[in-house]
This record gives sequence, structure tokens and C-alpha cells, in this order.
Amino acid sequence: MDIISVLQSKPVLIGLHLGFAILGIDAFLWLLGEVVANAGSTLRRKASALVGLFAYVLTWIIGGYYYVKFYGPLVKPIIKAGSAPWAHSIAMEAKEHIFLFALPIAVTVYLLSRLDATELQTLGLRQHFMRLIIIVAGFGLSFGLMGFIISAAARWGAI
Repeated sequence: MDIISVLQSKPVLIGLHLGFAILGIDAFLWLLGEVVANAGSTLRRKASALVGLFAYVLTWIIGGYYYVKFYGPLVKPIIKAGSAPWAHSIAMEAKEHIFLFALPIAVTVYLLSRLDATELQTLGLRQHFMRLIIIVAGFGLSFGLMGFIISAAARWGAI
């Protein structure tokens, strides 16, 4: 089995999807700490925002590939036929649509991270910036909860 086949396997894709999501959430929480502390390092803010954005993009790509290759044809029918069909109808549908907002917000957070602490304060953007960071990190956490519900429903349906 070559490395490409391993990377395209169902458990590895789920692990990468989750791993990059956690990395993105952590990076945005790091950024929040930098902004709350009013740290002077624009480099650290830009780095954490870029890591968060990059991780969210990778999560989106990997999750999309998994969705098309495995979820739609294999997992969704199990959930829909199982004891918790609402897991797809509510959790997955919400996850699919809310995530569309996560990337533009993550890009906005990255662009705002390029401003130094004085500029954020002078322009009156510091509080709004912190709220956006909380929203984008909160989205990631809520996606994790929805993913748990979906995977639990798939396991229940397969019993």
C-alpha cells in the first residue's frame, strides 16, 4: 500500500480532518490570547492567524474529500436508516452550511491580525476583532461537537 492510498483511507482522513481542526482552533485561541494581552508582536498575531486559517482550509479540503468519497455513499445511508437519522438532517446539514461562514471570517481575522495593537485600538477594532476570533474558534468547537454527534449516529446505526 503506497502513502497516497494510506492518506486517502477513511480513518486517516477523519484523523487529519480532526487534527487540522484542532490545530486551527488552538491557533485562533492563541491569537485571542495575544489580542487580549494587547501583545505588541504583530508577527505572533499574524503567525497564529495564518496557522488558524491554513488549518481551517486544510480541514475543509480534507473534510470535503471525505464527504464525497465516504460520507455520502457509505456513512449517510447508515445514519439515515439508524436510530438517529436527525444526526444527518440537523448536525451534518448545519455543519455543512455554517462552515461556509468560517472561512471568510478566518480570512477577515487574518487580515485584522496584520494591524498592530495601536492601530486596532485607534480604529476601534480591538473588541470587534476579539469577538470575531471567539466566533471563528467557537465555530470550530461547535463543528467538533456536531462531528461527534454524526460519528456516534453512524456507530449506532451500524449496530
